[in-house]
Amino acid sequence: MPTLTDLVRDHTDLTETDVEWLHALVSDWQLLADLSFADLLLWVPLRIGDAPPADARGRALDTGAAVPGWVAIAQMRPTTGPTAYPEDLVGKVVRTGRRKLIDVAWRERRIVREGDPEWGSGIPVREESIPVRRGAKILGVIQRSTNLSSARTPSRLELTYLQSASDLAKMISEGRFPVPGEEPNLVRSPRVGDGLMRLDRSGRVTYASPNAQSAYRRLGYPTDLVGENLGEITAELCDTGEPLEEALSVLLSGRAPREVEVEAHGPIMQLRTIPLVVGGTRIGAIVLCRDVTELRWRDRELMTKDATIREIHHRVKNNLQTVAALLRLQARRLRIPEGRAALDEAVRRVGSIAIVHETLSLTPDELIDFDDIADRVITMAGEVSTPETKVTPKRSGNFGVLPAEVATPLAMALTELLQNALEHGLAHRFGTLEVVAHRTGGGRDGAADEPSDLRRRAARQPVWGELSAAGEPEPRPDGPDGRDAAGERRLVVVVADDGVGLPADFDVESSNSLGLQIVRTLIVGELGGNLDFRRREGGGTEVVVDVPLDAGHRGGPPR
Repeated sequence: MPTLTDLVRDHTDLTETDVEWLHALVSDWQLLADLSFADLLLWVPLRIGDAPPADARGRALDTGAAVPGWVAIAQMRPTTGPTAYPEDLVGKVVRTGRRKLIDVAWRERRIVREGDPEWGSGIPVREESIPVRRGAKILGVIQRSTNLSSARTPSRLELTYLQSASDLAKMISEGRFPVPGEEPNLVRSPRVGDGLMRLDRSGRVTYASPNAQSAYRRLGYPTDLVGENLGEITAELCDTGEPLEEALSVLLSGRAPREVEVEAHGPIMQLRTIPLVVGGTRIGAIVLCRDVTELRWRDRELMTKDATIREIHHRVKNNLQTVAALLRLQARRLRIPEGRAALDEAVRRVGSIAIVHETLSLTPDELIDFDDIADRVITMAGEVSTPETKVTPKRSGNFGVLPAEVATPLAMALTELLQNALEHGLAHRFGTLEVVAHRTGGGRDGAADEPSDLRRRAARQPVWGELSAAGEPEPRPDGPDGRDAAGERRLVVVVADDGVGLPADFDVESSNSLGLQIVRTLIVGELGGNLDFRRREGGGTEVVVDVPLDAGHRGGPPR
């Protein structure tokens, strides 16, 4: 379905500023629909020349009409009453003359309520039209349609709702709602059904809905709110000794549009004030209230859990660094070179895991920008190359944001591959070592637009997939871009060097290298990915790692 912006751009001559005004209106017009017990349709005029020269019945249009027709760009149904239009009408186009009340409201720039109920859909519907004004310009017309099938004598609550809706409609027609310069309200704002109070010009309550009364009883006010100054009694109830940014009596007087959250020794309530200004005169205000005690307590519990998880990651990182320091001390005491080298490798492996936990301790969720981790792992690997043949690894492309369950094994595997390239491919010689990363599939977060030669070569050649029953890797039936038939998101990483290359009899399956066994276990077994060692064109070695990023496509730990 096309968006409001798409429909305006394709069918009208409205400006960007006009569209922003309409977006602000639509973001807040659930309030008008609920107070009116009515459906709302927002119609804007078609661009001159967009409409055919005749209507659906073949009748010629009035060529002198101000607009050739209308297009519906937004629709809202009430939550307080039955809908008049169960079908979606967004995108519907009508010609001038088919919606007479809309034509009159546009032409005469006023709210139009004339006419008898319509029975076109088998139910009685009362139609009204409200011009939408921004400054001196009329942008469109709101069609307000009320289903009268369940009409009855209205209660005081319903009469208050309808009077408030009438005042808001006048403000829309005068360009006073939405309030210029006010930020559009978010979904979490109070709704009409949560609780409504009507204030007079002095800020005293003239009506409070049962839900509003109940909300204030939970705050600690047991008597009727009618006749009381809302700001004063709220300030008394919420006097917890904590400083407020402004006096509540001013915030809740109805003089300015504001949202505030108050707490009274446990219960928490959200309040929204909407001044009613009709004909240039402030006649009062609407105050919406909502008890958010449970919601805020849950938010606080989640924040506490997040903080606890981050603290755990921080402590794990500290413990890993302690283990690495102990291994480093032990290595210094060893006289056997092989034992010292083994402990140094263990230090690097522990360090790569510690980097991931350090990053997780600084993030509010379990998602990590892996580019920073990759750079730190690459830097750590470059520091261990011999001084006489200093090799500085470099990275191109982007890993993007990865979940923690992918980041940890990938960081370890990358550490092993870099170390293997430095110790075997580039030992005692100058050369280059490069890590290339890119994504395939939908939602390519952080993917480069154009693949490098390394990416093209990685995409051309086959890669190895899941372990077979005998423990051997089997070729995957992937397409040429490394994606399977489902087209899931994948991360492809190429570690390439221009060193001595692979031995003629090299076989990753029969290799007794602990590092390569770790890489194969992590990539193929834990992440359900593919691992391929190949000779590089022009000399050297390329290792292609291809892992799925969708949780449903990843494998589990090897058994």
